[in-house]
Amino acid sequence: MNKIFLLICCLLLAGATKPTLLLAQRYEAGIDVQQYWISEKLDGVRAFWTGQQLLTRGGQVIAAPAWFVAKFPPQALDGELWLGRNQFAQTLSIVSKAQVIDAEWQQIRYHIFELPNAPGTFTERIHAMQALSAKHQSPYLHVIPQFRLANHAELMTKLTALEQQGAEGLMLHHQDAHYKTGRSSDLLKLKSYQDTEAEVIGYRPGKGKYQGMVGALVVKTPDGKTFAIGSGLTDALRQNPPPLGTMVTYRYNGFTNKGLPRFARFLRIRQPLE
Repeated sequence: MNKIFLLICCLLLAGATKPTLLLAQRYEAGIDVQQYWISEKLDGVRAFWTGQQLLTRGGQVIAAPAWFVAKFPPQALDGELWLGRNQFAQTLSIVSKAQVIDAEWQQIRYHIFELPNAPGTFTERIHAMQALSAKHQSPYLHVIPQFRLANHAELMTKLTALEQQGAEGLMLHHQDAHYKTGRSSDLLKLKSYQDTEAEVIGYRPGKGKYQGMVGALVVKTPDGKTFAIGSGLTDALRQNPPPLGTMVTYRYNGFTNKGLPRFARFLRIRQPLE
């Protein structure tokens, strides 16, 4: 059986209360950028710390080692379990395992970007997060750096520079926002490309150096369009592709004259945590 499918099954075995989180809207030019704190958008696994355990966005308990969370504060935190840029699949593999492998978790860091239900503005909550990190001094707990930019042009320049280094994008959080849950314009996400999901319905055989492996995934969009995605697949995925019926996330840049995604590139198996 496909290894990633097994990981998904393991996650679904342990349930918990689904946390209610703050969700971002898409950035649109025209806002006053100076009113926002800006941070890198990490391509990790979002995790909610209840004060006692880590939960996925979908409410599944993450089997983090006791030593990993030993110095976490006894209050709610929201953040990302992250290995590094372009390592989402590896991060998901590590945090999805029911049987913890200490050597793998030692590579993970929990990067927090919010204090759920804490009082004050987001600016005040940044200071509170930094104070918590300094107080508890966990080597596995970090506060995502927040910075300022003057205008849209600076924002796009920063986005380009970070994406060239492998970053997924940027997040903008209004400085005066009080904590709320649900999708809100207080939190905005910015990427230079679009991404969405499709279902794996078949495979194309590989050629040349990919002989004997999968050359491309054949996918179907929710509106019934089918096409192939070969770009972005790792050798491991070509050897052990997502099972039929799996939802995958891909990036693209607009559409062709036939209405198909242009320059489609595989990003990841849809996070089975939502």
